[in-house]
Amino acid sequence: MSLLAMGMFLTAFSQNDYRKRPALGVHFTMTDFQTAADLRSAGLASVIKSKQFAKAKRMSAGLGISYTEGLGQHIDFTGMIHGTYVEYPVPNKPAPVTDELLLQASATANLKLTTDKYWVSPFLTLGAGISKYKGYYSAFIPAGAGIQVNFYDDAFLLLSSQYRIPVTELGAYHLFHSIGIAGNLFKRKVVEAPVAVAIPVVVELPKDRDNDGVIDDNDKCPDVKGLASFDGCPDTDGDGIIDGSDGCPTVAGTAKYKGCPVPDTDGDGINDEQDKCITTAGVARYNGCPIPDTDGDGINDEEDKCIDKAGPASNSGCPEIAKTVIDKINYAAKNVFFATGSAKLLPKSFKPLNEVAKIMGDDASLMLNIDGHTDNTGKADKNQALSQSRADAVMAYLKSKGVDDGRMTATGYGQDQPVADNKAAAGRSKNRRVELKARNY
Repeated sequence: MSLLAMGMFLTAFSQNDYRKRPALGVHFTMTDFQTAADLRSAGLASVIKSKQFAKAKRMSAGLGISYTEGLGQHIDFTGMIHGTYVEYPVPNKPAPVTDELLLQASATANLKLTTDKYWVSPFLTLGAGISKYKGYYSAFIPAGAGIQVNFYDDAFLLLSSQYRIPVTELGAYHLFHSIGIAGNLFKRKVVEAPVAVAIPVVVELPKDRDNDGVIDDNDKCPDVKGLASFDGCPDTDGDGIIDGSDGCPTVAGTAKYKGCPVPDTDGDGINDEQDKCITTAGVARYNGCPIPDTDGDGINDEEDKCIDKAGPASNSGCPEIAKTVIDKINYAAKNVFFATGSAKLLPKSFKPLNEVAKIMGDDASLMLNIDGHTDNTGKADKNQALSQSRADAVMAYLKSKGVDDGRMTATGYGQDQPVADNKAAAGRSKNRRVELKARNY
């Protein structure tokens, strides 16, 4: 029997090692700064809604080479160098006007869900890298995921996407996608398993009626298969309490509750020992209590933008602004006029703007969005600049009348948001406008 056991031991340790052999790869890459900037400023939902995510025209193509070697059967090391021509948005530096060569080097660990024995293996990747763009150097952290496809254990197709996070002040957030082929440099060594020779030995074994490995003389539950650590008795739920003493033998629990789980009276997923509101369902971040609603308007504080003042959900929990106030501000907006092709306010605009300044002075909770718009006559970039200048002019006038500029925002939208057809003179006239929108949050 000892020889048989030794044979089984040698057989178990003679199996093939599916650790990846050293491999070289060539990759086609795509680098995307615009989508990463949109994700940080507007969020994933907004980028998907605007259909800007992963558009090829936003990306810059490049080439890279890689070296990959297995550190274990489920983790590989990959070093990559790649280059691409791109207008790199170096923070706090002048914006580039032409494409320049961006060189990047990275070292990553790829955590594979399966070994190279299988033809498809998804993986997660994390590491560190450096960039050189003209005279600027920066460091970044690449984090992402990918898929490896194994071709007959000699080559691999590698597809991956990374979010590259800058860790130095001259770095910029960006997305990095690559597809490549890597080939192994050496043949895999296969170790032949030695043949185990079993020598039959006739031995009368002790009796074990339930075949649990605990002989009957030592088994406290000789007719029920159990565990040696519990003297042959079972622990079905694995909670360390044998079934005979477990009030909930099929559900893991604690000794304090006789083998049953800690109770959750209100069913909110937070057990009573940690729940400060055990009879009312709540959330973990409030220790099992509901999210508070300070002003009692039916909108919880996490969604209420005016937690101390009751208001409807349609106004984010803030009190509604009186219709008369909105009407006066809308009237004023329709009577704001500028000199042709400039941001100079005409005198006939002063009276309606004075009325807006009075409204803002009477109600300190009000804030104001000032939005400038133009028609499509002329170049788009000049229209954008003109609309911003006009919005700024209105804001400056109201500030001169005592309205704190911290309560106002001025934004130019150029020709991008017409309200009428620009083909007709009447439509273009309507599109040349300043909109005033009051809010209290």
